Amino acid sequence: MVYSLPKISKAPFQINGPIHFAFSGGRTSAYMLKAFLDAHGGALPKDCFITFQNTGREMPETLDFVAACASRWQVKTYWLEYAPDTEDGFIEVGHNSAARNGEPFEKLIKKKGYLPNVVARFCTAELKIRVAKKFMMKQGITHWTNILGLRADELKRVLRSEKDTSQRWRNHCPLARTGTTRRHISAFWKEQPFNLMLLDNQGRTPLGNCDGCMMKSEKSRAALVRDYPDRAAWWQRMENSISTSKGKLATFDKNQSWSQLTNFINRQGDWIFKNENTFCDNVHGGCTD
Repeated sequence: MVYSLPKISKAPFQINGPIHFAFSGGRTSAYMLKAFLDAHGGALPKDCFITFQNTGREMPETLDFVAACASRWQVKTYWLEYAPDTEDGFIEVGHNSAARNGEPFEKLIKKKGYLPNVVARFCTAELKIRVAKKFMMKQGITHWTNILGLRADELKRVLRSEKDTSQRWRNHCPLARTGTTRRHISAFWKEQPFNLMLLDNQGRTPLGNCDGCMMKSEKSRAALVRDYPDRAAWWQRMENSISTSKGKLATFDKNQSWSQLTNFINRQGDWIFKNENTFCDNVHGGCTD
């Protein structure tokens, strides 16, 4: 089946400022950024700020992609990192100075004294949402529109995000309003002169955003252990550190620790990855695009 690109209406992208544009570093948010720029004649409107919140657990390819988008499209992108010991609660970094070994995430875990999980996703709230909030308020802006890259094929998330809240911002999901789906995004990037250099699995990016996020499927996390054992080891080290301090097992996923997953894979051969029934491919949501 051939999927044609949707006709992007300018209206959903022509928003009055102030605006915060949440750039996750994935193909979907980058596609949305290009559509947003095109709707405004290739330049950002007044009082619009694009931010990328680096957790330190993004793949190097993601960091390269964020930098490439900013350079090729000549758009200012603010790279931000959680920094609890600073006056602002965050710092500005760049492609060369961005954390690459989970430093911001580790600082948050040490401060909290426990691990995030599927129910208590304080990592997203603290490392991304609140960092962006503090950044916008530092610009002297008190209320704004928050543009999110949620598509038409994830309407439940769209409806939840666009509900009125008591926050200083309202969320707006232009891709959902233009009928854009995962397959449209994938088709678009296959035609571009540059791309995110991570696997595109039918519109999904298993290694997108935080590499070992608990919101990803067991299958994706198992592949991280096999293909990037040093990166998987960070998640295991975080679990071990909290387990030691609490005197009991602490895990990101209540069903399985990283130690258990790693030990299982190390005892087996590659055949377990050829058997479709070995690992669960269901995702908890959120962190795969």
